[in-house]
Amino acid sequence: MQKNSKIYIAGHKGLVGSAILKNMIQKGYTNFVYRTHKELDLLNQSSVELFFEKEKPEYVILAAALVGGIVANNTYRADFIYENLQVQNNIIHQSYKNGVKKLLFLGSTCIYPKESPQPMKEEYLLSSELEYTNEPYAIAKIAGIKMCESYNIQYGTNFISVMPTNLYGPNDNFDLETSHVLPALLRKMHEAKLNNEKKVEIWGSGKPRREFLYSEDMADACVFLLEQRDFKDTYARDTKEIKNTHINIGTGLDISIKDLALIIKKIVGYNGELYFNDTKPDGTMLKRTDSSKLHSLGWKHKVELEDGIEMMYEWYLNHKC
Repeated sequence: MQKNSKIYIAGHKGLVGSAILKNMIQKGYTNFVYRTHKELDLLNQSSVELFFEKEKPEYVILAAALVGGIVANNTYRADFIYENLQVQNNIIHQSYKNGVKKLLFLGSTCIYPKESPQPMKEEYLLSSELEYTNEPYAIAKIAGIKMCESYNIQYGTNFISVMPTNLYGPNDNFDLETSHVLPALLRKMHEAKLNNEKKVEIWGSGKPRREFLYSEDMADACVFLLEQRDFKDTYARDTKEIKNTHINIGTGLDISIKDLALIIKKIVGYNGELYFNDTKPDGTMLKRTDSSKLHSLGWKHKVELEDGIEMMYEWYLNHKC
């Protein structure tokens, strides 16, 4: 990549896209093209086709997606599968048709089976049944991985799929109905502190363990792969079947939801009680990513969880309050 290469970031205002844009600007990249949802409807095939024909980006980062937590995934199942499939189909196909040099497709580690061995390796994809609550989203993202693989194999494209673990950081979604657990807990405790509430309810038992990665670390991994690695680096040279070429991005460290809540409580300065409502769903009890493939390619995370939450809370106070 050249510093003046034309780069299209789909989803540049979201948690993922904004972190990647910030990282690339810091590294000296200058030629970006992006559109807001009002300017370009990524669900519309003809609109995406016209955009690519006009702009001719050299590199594409596909960070646009409909995402949410356990409630949103289970409630809006049709929206999650339709919108994610439609957006990625449009962008990946037009990237092929318009000669994009490299595409980075972002998914999530929720692609792995509900009862996946731990930590989750890339080879565990499609080895057993998915978690029911996020099945539509996971299937869409698995389709994206297979679409990138298939275009690479058939057409010789250079499309790379990365699967970050649970992300958090600046520009996160703090909507209590659709957000993931960490930003939701941060907002709940902040508002409870302001309102002098004596108790904060947290869904589930608090026992499930999750892994969290600071969004700016994720962005650094993505830019590293764009700059220094290609599709051919994602699988063994002597393999007969090219599959599981996606790359996990994570820390390899997990924490219980209860302990996470206690860290957030301390950082926010909330003095009330935490009530874990175990009549609500826990989801998968254990999810930890094996990132040894990414480590072997030359990248490892830098920001530890407590430091990242402190930076996220500072951003929240400056931008949301």
